[in-house]
Amino acid sequence: MLFTDLGLSESILRAITEEGYTSPTPIQAKSIPAVLKGGDLLAAAQTGTGKTAGFTLPILQRLSSSKLNHGKRLLRVLILTPTRELAAQVQESVVTYGKYTGLKSTVIFGGVGANPQIKAIAAGLDILVATPGRLLDLMSQKCVSLNDIEILVLDEADRMLDMGFLRDIKKILAALPKKRQNLLFSATFSTEIKQLADGLLNSPELIEVARSNSANEAIAQLIHPVDRTKKHPLLAHLIQSNDWKQVLVFTRTKHGANKLVTQLEKDGITCMAIHGNKSQTARTKALTDFKAGKLTALIATDIAARGIDIDQLPHVVNYDLPNVSEDYVHRIGRTGRAGSNGVAVSLVCVDEHQMLRDIEKLIKQKLPQEVIAGFEPDPNAVAQPIQLRSQQHQQSRKPRSSGNSNSSSAPAKKAPAKRSSPPKRSFNR
Repeated sequence: MLFTDLGLSESILRAITEEGYTSPTPIQAKSIPAVLKGGDLLAAAQTGTGKTAGFTLPILQRLSSSKLNHGKRLLRVLILTPTRELAAQVQESVVTYGKYTGLKSTVIFGGVGANPQIKAIAAGLDILVATPGRLLDLMSQKCVSLNDIEILVLDEADRMLDMGFLRDIKKILAALPKKRQNLLFSATFSTEIKQLADGLLNSPELIEVARSNSANEAIAQLIHPVDRTKKHPLLAHLIQSNDWKQVLVFTRTKHGANKLVTQLEKDGITCMAIHGNKSQTARTKALTDFKAGKLTALIATDIAARGIDIDQLPHVVNYDLPNVSEDYVHRIGRTGRAGSNGVAVSLVCVDEHQMLRDIEKLIKQKLPQEVIAGFEPDPNAVAQPIQLRSQQHQQSRKPRSSGNSNSSSAPAKKAPAKRSSPPKRSFNR
């Protein structure tokens, strides 16, 4: 199947072609026709499957094919995302593929001044990409009206619920017209997501691509057993001995991410951390430098890593195994994209043996293990308890005031691709 088979306009197809894409990914091939029909949609798709373009392309098509109301530009589409990084990524997709449609959009999130965002909204918009906290802030100030919204998108709805945004989402829904198209995207069809969908969607079409308990076959997965105190030396050894140029490293906590950066820098490895306590400027710089190849390692927590979309990322390392097994699949899915191969390495100490068993049960496979010489684990080591994520994020699950804008990061600018003869490939935006 080609994009030319999906009923998209010449202006949108031109932008897609300029990016070098000809064939849709499975989620795009299914979701684009569904959105164009105008009905509600419930889709399970992980980051990296191309879901962002799966809803931005048909939304651009629907808006560009309908005339403006007496020439007045109305805000007709609201796209809600859980994090700054993901909001920036969605806005980048809207701008990239809508550049020949004449449609206007902007992205709003916390951590930056609100005045430029207020001015952009006041100038007239067709599409607004937002994180819940900042949107509620501006709604309370009467700076944005949702009275004319025709299409609502909840992107990564599972992560929004996990971050405690349910109350905020309900407030936003109450301000929307009852008659509208609703698109809900989630990595899983969990019980909580099904409950949200039951109250939000009207006879939705169901799409499921890349189930949450499956791992990309293009990703080579490997476990390195190691003592907890030797994880940092082992990671430095792997990076240096294998001459890794770009590696995304996941830690369980913000403190652990900061500590690891300090340790790796002493080893001469260029790296930065990205997590919720980092300023918007610091998070954006870290992500931009990593994408540009200026950093060897980007150290990230799970929530901060949402929205990181890097083509041909060769290595992902689980410095700490995640407490929630599904997050393992989300993490390693950031490599092995767009037809390229990737390597996912996990450094597992005795504390994490049960987590490893839970992950292997979820993905229905036994992961190969390799002990690295010089880093053999102590067979007599005793496991220590690990704090559960529900305890770590207890504060984030409490009711939030509309003034809390820590949920959102600035976009990393991306130069439009210039290709005279675009290669034929599918894309994972």
